[in-house]
Amino acid sequence: MSLLAVPNGSLEFATNGSGVPATVFAHGLAGSIETTRPFGSGVRGSRTFLHFRGHGASSAAETPWTYATLADELRAVADHVGATQALGVSMGAGALCSLLAHAPLRFERLVFVLPAVLDRPRTDEALDRLVEMAQCADNRDVEGLAALLLVGEPVSVRAQPAVQLWCRRQASALVGTSVSQALRALPSSAPLLDRAVLASVTAPALVIAQEQDPAHPVWVAELLAASLPDAHLEVMAPGGILWRHRGVMRDLIGGFLSGEPSR
Repeated sequence: MSLLAVPNGSLEFATNGSGVPATVFAHGLAGSIETTRPFGSGVRGSRTFLHFRGHGASSAAETPWTYATLADELRAVADHVGATQALGVSMGAGALCSLLAHAPLRFERLVFVLPAVLDRPRTDEALDRLVEMAQCADNRDVEGLAALLLVGEPVSVRAQPAVQLWCRRQASALVGTSVSQALRALPSSAPLLDRAVLASVTAPALVIAQEQDPAHPVWVAELLAASLPDAHLEVMAPGGILWRHRGVMRDLIGGFLSGEPSR
């Protein structure tokens, strides 16, 4: 792991592999470098994974949690390692959208995994869980937070020991951190004012959604894919992007970011 100095502190990142293409990977809210690594398992070249503010060893910046500030952090790491491609998961996908609104030609290829919001704040019941998660994080309630994380996983995999262990490890890493601020602030915001700005993005893009995922509705992915001039949408069956479809994700993302046509 390495640290990159930025105006509001430092950002933790890790680079695996070498050469080109150079891809930067941005995790989701309450995610981590470790939870994002599987998305790069089939990608050749160098792969850089970052921790946004408040996650991992990255500084808990005092500036507000907004998609614009996350976009600045993503771009700082991308510029530092010379990334030519980018993949964002959930919150990371939102940060990537915000970055592209100001620098539409920054990357040569793009992947958006489980986008949660685009240019209108969400108001559905799925967001209530995030507020409960924030309360558990502030109260250092590992068991409560782990239970809420488990609710976010598909019903078909919740009983699996590996899934339960993953939720507990994530909860242990998040309690007492400033991520609780993000859990309260980001649900009421959106990365873009108007998705029409994405019409200037010329890079080929892959958008991945999953059926029956209330936190990441398919309609958001459909809007995002329709807003990008050269985008391909993949909608996976329920069951967990990485729990049920890990091999498919490896081939799909690895092939796309290696320059192969989307299926």
